[in-house]
Amino acid sequence: MAKKKFLEARWLNLLMFNYEVDPAVLQAHIPPTTELDLWQGKCLVSMVGFLFNDTAVKGIKWPLHVNFEEVNLRFYVKHFDGTQWKRGAVFISEIVPKPLIATIANLLYKEHYSAMPMRHSIKQLDEQRTNYLYEWKFDGRWANRLGGTVDQNDMKPIAKGSQEEFILEHYWGYNKINKKSTWEYQVEHVTWNAANVIDPVFEAEIGRIYGKEFVPFLEQKPYSAFFADGSEVAVREVTKLRV
Repeated sequence: MAKKKFLEARWLNLLMFNYEVDPAVLQAHIPPTTELDLWQGKCLVSMVGFLFNDTAVKGIKWPLHVNFEEVNLRFYVKHFDGTQWKRGAVFISEIVPKPLIATIANLLYKEHYSAMPMRHSIKQLDEQRTNYLYEWKFDGRWANRLGGTVDQNDMKPIAKGSQEEFILEHYWGYNKINKKSTWEYQVEHVTWNAANVIDPVFEAEIGRIYGKEFVPFLEQKPYSAFFADGSEVAVREVTKLRV
C-alpha cells in the first residue's frame, strides 16, 4: 500500500545539465541496498534548477514557503525490491532560499539541503525562444548560475528509451542513513514534455559547494542539457530499507 503524501507542489521550468563522471567519486554517496544506474555505460550526474510552486507539507501551505527556487546536484541509482527494479535519484546537494525547508528535509528525509539567497528570471527572447536563469548567492557573491535558452517549438513528449526518459523518469528517491540503512520515498508526477537547451550556462564555486572531487567533471561542457516543463508532484512518506 502506498505511503501517505508528505509533500505536494508543482515543479516547473526544470533545467537539467548532465555530466559524465568517474563512478569512483560517487562511491561514498551510494545508499545501502542500491547500485549505480548507468546510461549506456556512462555514469551521469545532473545539475538541476527549477521552481517549487504551490508547495504544501501534509496539506498545509506555510506562509512565505509556498513558491521558491531549488538547484540540486544528483545522480542515479536502482534498487531491487525482490520483485522489480526501482530507478531512483540520490541528492549530493540541494540549495533552497528558505532555512526552514532545509532543516525539515534534512531532519526527516536525511537530505543534503542548504539555504542560500536565490533568484530566477524568465525572459521571452522572441515568439519561440525563452531564456531561463537560476542564481544563488554563496559567500556574499552572486557568482553561481544555471541557465539556458529553450525553443518552444522543440518541446515534445519524452520518447521511450531516450536519454531524456533516463534522466527525467526517476520516480524514487534514496538517501543514505548509515552503512546499513537507507530511506526510500516515492515521487509521483505525469510524464513531462522536454526540449534541448540551446546554450547551457553553469558557473559556480564547484569545489567549495559540491566538493573538489567534482571540479574536473562539472567544469566541462555538459554531456547533454534538457529542459522540462514540469507538473504537479507528490512526494510520499519514507520507508526504511536495510541491508
